[in-house]
Amino acid sequence: MTESNGSDAPNRADQTERVQQGEDMPAWEKRFRAPRVSLPDWAEDAPDRSLFVSNATGTYELYAWDRATGEQRQVTHRPNGTTDGVLSPDGEWIWWFDDKDGDEFGVWRRQRFEGGEDELATPGLDPSYPAGLALGRDGRTAVVGRSTDEDGTTIHLVRTGEQPVEIYRHRESAGVGDLSHDGSLIAVEHTEHGDAMHSALRVVRPDGSTVAELDDTEGGTRELGLDVLGFAPVAGDTRLLIGHQRRGRWEPLVWDVATGEESDLALDLPGDVSAEWYPDGSGLLIAHGFEARGELFRYDLAARRLEKIPTPRGGISGATVRPDGSVEYLWSSAAEPPAVRSTTGGVVLDPPGMKSPGSVPVEDVWVEGPGGRIHALVQRPAGATGPLPTVFDIHGGPTWHDSDSFAAGPAAWIDHGYAVVRVNYRGSTGYGRAWTDALKHRVGLIELEDIAAVREWAITSGLADPARLILTGGSWGGYLTLLGLGTQPDAWALGIAAVPVADYVTAYHDEMEALKAMDRTLFGGTPEEVPDRFEVSSPITYVDEVKAPVYISAGVNDPRCPIRQIENYVKRLEARGAVHEVYRYDAGHGSLVVDERIKQVRLELDFAERHIGR
Repeated sequence: MTESNGSDAPNRADQTERVQQGEDMPAWEKRFRAPRVSLPDWAEDAPDRSLFVSNATGTYELYAWDRATGEQRQVTHRPNGTTDGVLSPDGEWIWWFDDKDGDEFGVWRRQRFEGGEDELATPGLDPSYPAGLALGRDGRTAVVGRSTDEDGTTIHLVRTGEQPVEIYRHRESAGVGDLSHDGSLIAVEHTEHGDAMHSALRVVRPDGSTVAELDDTEGGTRELGLDVLGFAPVAGDTRLLIGHQRRGRWEPLVWDVATGEESDLALDLPGDVSAEWYPDGSGLLIAHGFEARGELFRYDLAARRLEKIPTPRGGISGATVRPDGSVEYLWSSAAEPPAVRSTTGGVVLDPPGMKSPGSVPVEDVWVEGPGGRIHALVQRPAGATGPLPTVFDIHGGPTWHDSDSFAAGPAAWIDHGYAVVRVNYRGSTGYGRAWTDALKHRVGLIELEDIAAVREWAITSGLADPARLILTGGSWGGYLTLLGLGTQPDAWALGIAAVPVADYVTAYHDEMEALKAMDRTLFGGTPEEVPDRFEVSSPITYVDEVKAPVYISAGVNDPRCPIRQIENYVKRLEARGAVHEVYRYDAGHGSLVVDERIKQVRLELDFAERHIGR
């Protein structure tokens, strides 16, 4: 066994020079190092002021951007990076969440847009896990959601110079949805019915009294959820845009919380649909995700007309409407790196420095599985013919999906001669509510049935070499990797699990409360109430059956897949003398430091080459 840690810090000056020059650097490393940016958020009442995330310094941090002058300024400077930030509607303040080395437990701080010292944004509130934040346009009001194991979820109204006032508390998970334009209404998503996968909605006044309720779960007896998308951006407007699942997929509707009137858009679009308001409240920007691609539309509320917005084929990670009606969106494809584009033409925000190399296009594959057709995305080295060593790169979530979007990790495998297969197993989003909700109770096992069906296709089609199949993934994908190595021991030649669940019972007791609530929903109870379900779905149950070499990486501060349960699994591997390596690093659920991420990928590639070759 080999164990290592992430204590060897890089020389930041040398790194910066290498990034600028791109010298002596393989293409796979350039994809990680090339500066990139998120979709900029902008202040509703000061639209020239924007906030975005970038890795330009080698660590993902928040940046302020004054569009009028073109000036960009790094806001946060932390060793392990920062990505959680919100710009106030007046553009005066940047709020950011300050945790300890990625443990997600901390406090909100704020800084002037022009710069200056950080200050505690919520004096009087103890550190907690975040459960949503909404900022008022008066510049002094915030609605702050907090989650702890002791108190469940609390929501406070915070005003500058005053003590926080608690307006909501419940043992089950909840979160801040939005604050209305005039600050008189607060939307709360909650799971008081006990189903953490499907939220109900409550709108309250600043004193916590209820204005309106909407619950499609019927007290938790139906698996239908609601999602807050935002209040209308118009003074005195009581319309709330929400997402619903009444027809078996996510769709938007407009709910007037004052009158109770619901305006169902009933859009004729397959797949999941989300939306946000146009700045004048007259229309909606529709984001449509279907079969791993994204597209945009404008919906005119008065005419009830849908008009497509031209975008290239690929994935759209986010979109927003500017005051002039133009749309900015973050686009990429499996072959082309991400860029923030605008419907006015061109790239909106182009980071300086080295540009990322592209990769190969993705191929869509549909495979018949035990629960219906499974969508898989396949990439192979240009000009390569099978059978190839093949990596099954399994996404996390589980309520997430792989798409035709740029990903440096899979591209690194392809550069080294591997084919890559990504599976949108049952539990994934984008294929309807029934597909997403299918994994309850037989957690993990259902996903692995779908992965096994695609594995069989990969072999029989001639793509994959059955003797050189790698199962890998991060978070839920890491969990499925360890579970798959134990329940399908003859199917895989190698396993690489990043930040995984390895011992589900211990993980449950150590994880943050919001994830405990999710696990209770998935399994139908706690480990004490349904021990058989946890046992059959826990990788440690099958650790003695594992035959393939195993590589595990873990953040020692991870609140989602905590380190103790991983150590339990590793000790069992050690006791058997199983071939395995463990890499521990000083961060939480993954790292925001580019050098650290590159180191992890290099270790994974090396482990694979040593054990199965190329």
